Amino acid sequence: MSRKPARTVAPWVRTRLRTAPGAAISFGLLILVTAFLAAALPWTVDAYETDGLRHGITDAPPRRTAMTMTTRSSSSLVPEAQATELAPAKLRERRDKLVPLLPQPLRVDPADSAYGARTTTRLPTLDPWLPMPDGIPPELVLDAPSALAANARYLSGRAPGASKDGGMEAAVSENTAKTLHLKAGSVVHVSGTDGKPKAITITGVVRPVGIKGAFWSFDPTLHTPVNSMKGSIDDPKWYWIAALIVSPETAPQFVNTLGEPEQYWRFAPEASHLTAQDADKLAGALASVGAGPGLVRIRDVLGDNGGFTTDLDLVVGGFQGLRDSIASVVAVAVFGVGAVAAVVLLMTGGLFTARRHHELALMRSRGASLTGIGGRLLGEMAAVAVPAAVLGLALAFVFTGASPDRLVPGCLAALAVTLIGCLVVPLRAVFLHRRPQLHSARDDLIVARPSRRRTVVELTFLVLAVGAVTALRRRGVDDTAGGPGSGTDPNAVAPSSVDYLVSAAPVLIALIAAFVLVRLYPLPLRWAARPARRLRGAIGFLSLARAGRSSATGALPLLALLVALTTAAFGGAVLTGVDEARDHAAYLATGADARVSGGTGWAPLAAGVEKTVRDFPGVREVSPVQVELGLELPARPGVDDTGMGAPLIGVEPGSYARLADRLDLGAFPAGLLKDTGTGGPKAVGDNERVVPAIASPKVAERLGDKPLEIMAAAGRFHVKVVAVRTVTPALPERDFLLVNAADLVNQAPNTLLVTGGDGGALDGKALRAAVLAKDKSGYVGLASEKRAGTVESPLQTGAERLYLVAIAAGAGYAVLALMLALLQAAPERTTLLARLRTMGLTRSQGRLLLALEALPQALPAAVGGVVVGWATIQLLSPGVDLGRLALDGSTSEAMGLGADLRADVWSLGLPAAGVVVLAAGAAVTQAWWAARKGSIKELRAGDAR
Repeated sequence: MSRKPARTVAPWVRTRLRTAPGAAISFGLLILVTAFLAAALPWTVDAYETDGLRHGITDAPPRRTAMTMTTRSSSSLVPEAQATELAPAKLRERRDKLVPLLPQPLRVDPADSAYGARTTTRLPTLDPWLPMPDGIPPELVLDAPSALAANARYLSGRAPGASKDGGMEAAVSENTAKTLHLKAGSVVHVSGTDGKPKAITITGVVRPVGIKGAFWSFDPTLHTPVNSMKGSIDDPKWYWIAALIVSPETAPQFVNTLGEPEQYWRFAPEASHLTAQDADKLAGALASVGAGPGLVRIRDVLGDNGGFTTDLDLVVGGFQGLRDSIASVVAVAVFGVGAVAAVVLLMTGGLFTARRHHELALMRSRGASLTGIGGRLLGEMAAVAVPAAVLGLALAFVFTGASPDRLVPGCLAALAVTLIGCLVVPLRAVFLHRRPQLHSARDDLIVARPSRRRTVVELTFLVLAVGAVTALRRRGVDDTAGGPGSGTDPNAVAPSSVDYLVSAAPVLIALIAAFVLVRLYPLPLRWAARPARRLRGAIGFLSLARAGRSSATGALPLLALLVALTTAAFGGAVLTGVDEARDHAAYLATGADARVSGGTGWAPLAAGVEKTVRDFPGVREVSPVQVELGLELPARPGVDDTGMGAPLIGVEPGSYARLADRLDLGAFPAGLLKDTGTGGPKAVGDNERVVPAIASPKVAERLGDKPLEIMAAAGRFHVKVVAVRTVTPALPERDFLLVNAADLVNQAPNTLLVTGGDGGALDGKALRAAVLAKDKSGYVGLASEKRAGTVESPLQTGAERLYLVAIAAGAGYAVLALMLALLQAAPERTTLLARLRTMGLTRSQGRLLLALEALPQALPAAVGGVVVGWATIQLLSPGVDLGRLALDGSTSEAMGLGADLRADVWSLGLPAAGVVVLAAGAAVTQAWWAARKGSIKELRAGDAR
């Protein structure tokens, strides 16, 4: 009779977790936080990329995003058949057929869409009472849109309809009515195809509702007439172009005019359903309807004359370019924090394995199999890691509001964290105890000798690092874009725009630095130990000896600290570069913290404006500037004189030089524009005087180095170029000729460049009110307002927040790595203190011993982190352009200058100093705690617990 195996009274997993609940809870928290961050990363990127796509479409002018389909009736049709094509019922029927032809994910927003008919050739009016600035009659566009009632409010009259006498009726906007002197009841005439005038009766005047919406934006003449020019520039002839909003019922009568009517359907895109993964499919759909199978289906409805036009593809393409550029920069931070997190998980497993080394060795020596040990450890770790990872995944899903269609990326990231957490301890234990061990040999770096395999691995990573840095410097992080994705699976991974090897360059550099430091670590300890032997006390020598033998000097803690410090330095350089680029772009637009000028061209400032600005609270300095545009420049002998103009800028050298130096916009010594004493009204007629000038490169090349005569409204004199600058605050975007305003004959400043207090802070609203009180047409521009305008997309703000979180997470993992390194040797240090106290070591000496023991471990990491961080910035800066991350694409001048990485002292030095302080503080705290707790347990012979 077989006997059933006895049930285990104390299951392994439950017993181990109850034995060390603190370690289990700490490990669970680590897995929870890491799984949360790993899962939240792809979902957060999805969220801000989705917001960026929707923002790009909804924030773009409706004229750019509207999808317009047009067609014209065949010229072979008789007029009656052509008129039938313009009937509202026929247009509505075709609209209902066209909407379903748009391929997914394109959808139509009915509220902002319209259809109708319009004339494509402007019709000159025949009424002499209409305004004619230069004797040219106004020209009209006849438009019969479908949704006038929903987009306008009638100020007078009624809606146009079908005229009883067969004529056309129309409404006009209030601006059109005011400009052309129209009102309800007015009748205008245009030429007909039969040569007779066609009457159009104005039945009402409307005020646009939502003038920036799609209805009014596509053709601005619908709401505001345009004053256009005919003829040459020397003899311009001005006339008005306006639009009449005709009743759709009378649109068929367009065929009786000379306007060459066309039918149109303008569909506004719906963006609320789009996600970041739809961008590539959206681009493909637009390409299809623009010049592909989609256009063929549209022409099946509209005929061979059917066409499709939109700039929505450019909007989507702009989003894709911005997304790819930002993703490449963000990937660097993600690789950094991911590497640190992985190292910390490996170190945690190493700590657990080291603490249980003797237990596992005993089990192995008593016949336990590797499979049994590995299985038990796997179950023990999984019992903690799996629930913690699931909880972290759930929190990330709730926190980020992830779409159910995009669960896979976050789940895969959390699964990777779970696998590392579960497998690192059993795999390490199985590897270390593959053979029974009688005793442990020294494993410190002083006696360790690198194996050939390790040398091969290090050389491999060195080659990868060199390749990554070289590729990044040559191509940049945003020159590796792949093609658009395809398919309908929302979880399918499209070809990535991120080159992972290039983005991992900082991590690889830190890895190589860690290898080098680990190899060099014993040398300074040996050099320092020799003089320490001759010291009277034993603390110095003992601390150095302990530092060399401590297991905390392994490669993993050093790698974690170096990667974290390098990531922090790189992240600080990115954020600093972004801030500086935005400041520079704002100053390129204003030339100072604030710019005050007259509102009518470049007219002189009104009386009292300068004094008002100088007395305004927060103003530190004001630099008056006199700008004269369109100065005709003479040419030096030997230059082909094809004519060249440039602005003449008169400045007060002292304040203007300080402003240029502060803003780094063409700084120069004020002495270059020294006052010649020949300016003012007394200089009238003195045309031979020579005035020093600073010129832009093109102007300097034209003028040469000899004095040439200048004839300007500000005076007549000779100028001699004494310096060349590429940019100047007064007009940062143009060529210029800069002189001392005191040397001008007619001195009348028309611009004030204002420097604010600390940080350039000024109350823009109050300053604007103060200036307008003196000059109602005055203009006040603030650099702070321009700077706010450089951020155009949630992609930019989302990427910056992600960078900040990545830096903070990397710093947190670095602290944890340092603590794990110290905890691994904590029992041994506690035992050492207990034994040394029996030999007379005082408490203060014990704290000093542990602090000095921690410094040889922390100092190389801190110094190496600073050096590697700085070197990484210098190596990668040529290949990293932060322009798309920092600036609005419309800031063309600033975008042309680009935005580079800028080494930040705080992000380099502060984390490194924190590592040293934290390591020493933790060691001192341990010594204090050990002294309080007592040393009975540590002194028991043979007890290694």
